[in-house]
Amino acid sequence: MKLGVTKLSSAVRLALSLGAVIAVGASGTAFAQDTSNQSTTNGNQPDQQKAKSLQTVVVTGSLVRRVDLETSNPVVTIDRAQIEATGKMTLGDLVQQLPAMTGGAVNPQVNNGGGTGASAINLRGLGSVRTLVLVDGQRVLNTDPNSIPANMIERIEVLTDGASATYGSDAIGGVVNFILRHDYQGAQFTTNVGESDHNDGDQSGYSFTFGQTSDKGSIMGGIEYNKQDGVEAGNRNFSKNSVSLYGTVNTPATSYVGGSSSSPYGHIQLPTDLQATFGCGYVALNPGGNSQVVSTANYHCYQNNGAHSDKYNYATVNLIMTPQERTNGFLMGTYNLSDNVQAYLNAYFNKTTSEFQLAPAVYGSPYGADISANNYWNQFGTEYAQGESTFNARLASLGNRSSSFGANNGQFNTGIKGSFTVFSQAWNWDVGLDYGHSDLVTTTRGLPNTNKLYTGASYMGAAGLACVQGATTAAQGCPSGVTESMLQFNPFDLNSAGSVAALQAAGVPAVSDSYSQEKVWHAGVNGGLFDMPALFGQSAGTVQLAAGADYRQEHLTTIVDPLLNIDPTTGTCVLGSQCGSSLAGGYNVKEVYAETFIPVLSNLPGVKSLNITIGDRYSRFSTFGSTNDFKFALEYKPIDDLLLRGTMSQVFRAPNISEVYGAPISSAPKISSDPCTGYTGNPVNPACVNVPTDGSFINNNVATGTQLNAISSGSAYAGFPIKPEQGKSFDLGAVYSPSWAPGLSATVDVWHLYLNDDITSVNSQEVLNLCSAGQTEYCPLINRAASGTSQGQIISILQPTANLGTLSTGGVDMSLNYKLPQFAFGQFTVGLNATYLKYYNQDTAPGTADDVVYHDAGHFLPYGSSAEASCPGAGTCLFPRWRAQGFVDWQFGNWSASWRLRYIGRFQMGSKSPSQDVFPDGTCYYGSYCTIKNAVYKYGSTTYNDFSFGYNIEPINTRVDFGVNNAFDKQPPNLYANNTLNANTDPSDFDLMGRYFWARVTVKF
Repeated sequence: MKLGVTKLSSAVRLALSLGAVIAVGASGTAFAQDTSNQSTTNGNQPDQQKAKSLQTVVVTGSLVRRVDLETSNPVVTIDRAQIEATGKMTLGDLVQQLPAMTGGAVNPQVNNGGGTGASAINLRGLGSVRTLVLVDGQRVLNTDPNSIPANMIERIEVLTDGASATYGSDAIGGVVNFILRHDYQGAQFTTNVGESDHNDGDQSGYSFTFGQTSDKGSIMGGIEYNKQDGVEAGNRNFSKNSVSLYGTVNTPATSYVGGSSSSPYGHIQLPTDLQATFGCGYVALNPGGNSQVVSTANYHCYQNNGAHSDKYNYATVNLIMTPQERTNGFLMGTYNLSDNVQAYLNAYFNKTTSEFQLAPAVYGSPYGADISANNYWNQFGTEYAQGESTFNARLASLGNRSSSFGANNGQFNTGIKGSFTVFSQAWNWDVGLDYGHSDLVTTTRGLPNTNKLYTGASYMGAAGLACVQGATTAAQGCPSGVTESMLQFNPFDLNSAGSVAALQAAGVPAVSDSYSQEKVWHAGVNGGLFDMPALFGQSAGTVQLAAGADYRQEHLTTIVDPLLNIDPTTGTCVLGSQCGSSLAGGYNVKEVYAETFIPVLSNLPGVKSLNITIGDRYSRFSTFGSTNDFKFALEYKPIDDLLLRGTMSQVFRAPNISEVYGAPISSAPKISSDPCTGYTGNPVNPACVNVPTDGSFINNNVATGTQLNAISSGSAYAGFPIKPEQGKSFDLGAVYSPSWAPGLSATVDVWHLYLNDDITSVNSQEVLNLCSAGQTEYCPLINRAASGTSQGQIISILQPTANLGTLSTGGVDMSLNYKLPQFAFGQFTVGLNATYLKYYNQDTAPGTADDVVYHDAGHFLPYGSSAEASCPGAGTCLFPRWRAQGFVDWQFGNWSASWRLRYIGRFQMGSKSPSQDVFPDGTCYYGSYCTIKNAVYKYGSTTYNDFSFGYNIEPINTRVDFGVNNAFDKQPPNLYANNTLNANTDPSDFDLMGRYFWARVTVKF
């Protein structure tokens, strides 16, 4: 269906019919109204006092109550109308599309490395852990925006500046504050449907919200349900095959359908005496060949690249949209205990089920298998094990691997707040408790219990296979528990009847659980101290103060299924992959803070206003000592229409609980180089322990472009020292709202941030590079085979969480919004929000001889490259120079329409600079000397167009909306499988679904 006309009309008909059915009996009922009252007092106050309370608000980025909405803090606001115009049922996609987000982040399109249904928020490309997520100004445990019920949110405020002095640890890249709806009156029911132009990716959902407000207080609650179907990569042309690039200095790079060397017909290393027979080092079984006869009639040289590549095309069964199902509930309420004291409660709960799906499990010596040279099925005369000869294969007959996730998240904030007056100055106070818990149960399927796949010594006896020579009965002499069917497992012919039966019997699910908890006790006051002395005839205003104290506790427990318990030496487990380990830990932090707003001058010639804000926060961690962070901000208005602003903030982040107590999990990273390739022993390289010194060594993982075994863990498990990271954030900007053009507002902010002692999960490539550069604390993390035909090959690498290098980034934010004058044909509002990334520099090892500074702005960092290994984002990282959003909104009576644009600027993959080379054409099998260097692939910009239309049916209090996202079906760029982890492209930044239709009906009672 090319144009989707039938699909769109069906969606509209469904929306109208649903609206008519739901609205029966609702005729004549008034629409619900959202009212906002910032006062903490009830309706019996004098009108003058209520007006004064309504005028003062706390804007994200400050703790002081202000009348002004535009302050020294650069804040981007997404209001409820903008949320609804996208047709999104969750908030994650909406926030990730902001221009200030860059550098890679998990979302439901990420299959390998995702699948939990969560979306990460990555302001400035600093990683999601450096963006603080708040709900109504309070810290929350689960920072996934998809777990926050969308119907409880009034607007989203995004602070694009460091704010550690205001909010504490984590607020380095900025803050995303989800502001709740208050004083809601009435009831509302909404239902949604959606489907892609490929007749897949169906979504559906509904929500119900109610609220009541009186002089005694207010209550608001609701439930939400939404479901998103998964979509396999095979359903799109760009992702149905694993398409890789490969070339050498003698052969131009070409693309081919390939994938993983763990293929169903094996990737078998030949012993030396057979290499001459075949003329190669690795072979694969011919389809239909006899695995028991090692000859060129049954086996062929393994083809790593080209049109006849033996690599397995794992892409087809992977997902480009992971399935998710969510149920949310929320309850918010206030109760006026007196005229000046109010109790409050905000609570929400989320239950999410989701799943990722991968190609069938891999099997072989790199993953813990040990195939005896005396195994009946092994006719190659050599042992296949870690440190010996290499064998790996794909267990296609076992079916696809998958993990299903069951997440339960709860968050509530309760307390008492009030107001009082001191020396004619109004004050507010707030004492409360925030509590959050998160539980994630993971069920892993499609992996074999390798203990049930017997590959030890076996012989053919009179009654069948046995474990001793000359046996008279089947399975005679075998270890306890080894059955006759287990002996039939032939790793060299995985499609044989005996292998299939053994695999089916060995496939078992495994269940793991991770539970985290956070408690925050908080107390704060804010109000006026005194009026500034009159200068030049009048006072500039009242000096304001906000002060308080917090006490926070965090705890994490991870329990792993015994079948997935990781072997720290090999990085493997009984089930072969997705391994982990149980771990638990926690810490607490005590904080005190203060912020003061000082109006210096006002209403003078050339000085409409001049204000200063000073803030400070002291934090003491039970595990990392203490820190003191300072903030200074200046606001200057030379005239009413122009605000000049500047902020300098110290930023700070202590290691979070996962970075310290995160349990070890198996990982399968790629590396693009090994410093030990061609090693001769002179000079001595500490990264090359056990590597032969005759110059012949070639790293198999680099040569074949395959993943290796690794273990990722928190610092506690790795025994690696870790400390907080610190830096500074700077912002200098202007806000122009001309009086000659009411409704027009423009902003520009120049920003810069640097960060020292970055806390990061150190990738395998980085471990190798750092050890080779002389940082010997990383050398014990590398485990190489000590002898045998695989001597020097990497068995596993431990990827610790550690402090590594420095980071600096800077650019310019711009926005323009204009609500045009009313026309006879309707009201138009236009807007533009853009970010220009001037630089993004990662200094990997300051002070060392082999220090490298990666200049990432304008680049895509391929998976497995040294530059990507340093990136704080998730998976592959993209840093285009330009990102932007634009919109045109129209309203005319009951009709409305919206056109929204999303722009991702041009970028390149690769560099002419040797220090920035990421080898996008792959690495040569024979060594770095024949690898294509300094290759550059340039990609143009991508623009998505989204349209939506709506109509209010007033007689039945119903609104109908329908729209299409990615209306022109823009396809993602092809970045090739050897440079990516999912779908030959970057699912963190580009749309994989294509043209998508949606419809929504809203009925208010």
